[in-house]
Amino acid sequence: MFWKFAYNAFAVPAMLVGFHGAGCCSPKIRAGIEGRKRVFTELTDQLQCSRDLEKTAWFHFTSVGEFEQAKPLIEAIYRETRIVLTFFSPSVAPNAQSYRYADAAVYLPLDTPCNAERLIQLIEPSLIVFSKFDIWPNLVWRAAKYSIPIIVVAGTLHAESRRLSRFAKPFFRSVHRHINVHCAISGADAARFQELCSFGHEIVVTGDTRYEQVYRRAVSVKPDAEFFPGQGSLKHPILIAGSTYTEDERVLLPAYQLLRRNGPDNHLHLILVPHEPTPERIKGIRGHLERENLTHLCFSELTPDVDLSAVDVLIVDTVGLLAKLYRLADIAFVGGSFRGSVHNVMEPAAMAKPVILGPTIQNAHEASLLVERGGAKLVRTAQELADAITVWLDAVDARTAAGDVGKRLIEENLGAVERTLVHLRKYA
Repeated sequence: MFWKFAYNAFAVPAMLVGFHGAGCCSPKIRAGIEGRKRVFTELTDQLQCSRDLEKTAWFHFTSVGEFEQAKPLIEAIYRETRIVLTFFSPSVAPNAQSYRYADAAVYLPLDTPCNAERLIQLIEPSLIVFSKFDIWPNLVWRAAKYSIPIIVVAGTLHAESRRLSRFAKPFFRSVHRHINVHCAISGADAARFQELCSFGHEIVVTGDTRYEQVYRRAVSVKPDAEFFPGQGSLKHPILIAGSTYTEDERVLLPAYQLLRRNGPDNHLHLILVPHEPTPERIKGIRGHLERENLTHLCFSELTPDVDLSAVDVLIVDTVGLLAKLYRLADIAFVGGSFRGSVHNVMEPAAMAKPVILGPTIQNAHEASLLVERGGAKLVRTAQELADAITVWLDAVDARTAAGDVGKRLIEENLGAVERTLVHLRKYA
């Protein structure tokens, strides 16, 4: 096959070189390289200790969001099916490797024919499940050789995807033609998947399985004053900025300064929750805040007797608190939206919080729905962000109504897990 030859002769070597070259500059990529060095040994050891069941479902996802989409499906079939997880990003590695419903969990090795063959021989899957969009050609081609069924769950393919370009489309058709079922999150995504498949392929709209996962987590978050020392001294409205990058903060912090200059009526507490709060990131944020004369503390520095009434910015340097923090928010800003792909907007929406987003939300269908329905505002500049916050600070009823829109959106989209399981259980 021409496309298989071209992919393995040109694309795979380029990926190998690029991956290792980028590792020289990126600690995250270096962590991924290190994590892949003993993949086959670790997988063999884990499988030897796994449950002895007739069927094995192999779930692959790239990072945290895609893992969340797979979780309710995994938990639904876990009792009767052995579960093997592979993942791409180091950010999801700790969660996947400690997940109680996984019989084995390892990094996915780079997509060479040899690696794909070796994985299939070790895992012996009854079914391969790709979550959202992280579909690897050699793995698909090799699975097709052994007639192993393949399903895409919570599948997305946005309108600007390069897979739909004139030059890329023939290649991706050679991959997607081997996928048995595409479970798409929307009719528009299903139509775009159809462009990569023949009309005989099963493409169904089942919705996004993450709605259930996020909703379940949101309703389980209870009031908890103890997790947040000094919480009672917060006197102003609270803006939670979740999963932010430096690019987000370059807009967010000037917007906050604009609000401060507009007078005490627009004063609010900013709780900044950086994505991957490494010591270097925290140091950089603190340095920037000092240069801007913004009073600040780190979450790890809080004590029960701390007075936060005069603190402008609280930097959360501890992981795992974002859901609880969103519960405290009057307004939520979701990061990643000034960097290239917005992070999880469902969590604050499920808690009935009005949401503000940057301009790049095409990776998240639910973010677009929130904006369309008025549960979120999309901004492009610091001034627009400051104006959006001001409107909601001044109009409590409008703020509450926007939050209610978000919660209704989440509730309306429940049921995707059961719709997807109908197709999954045919094979697992």
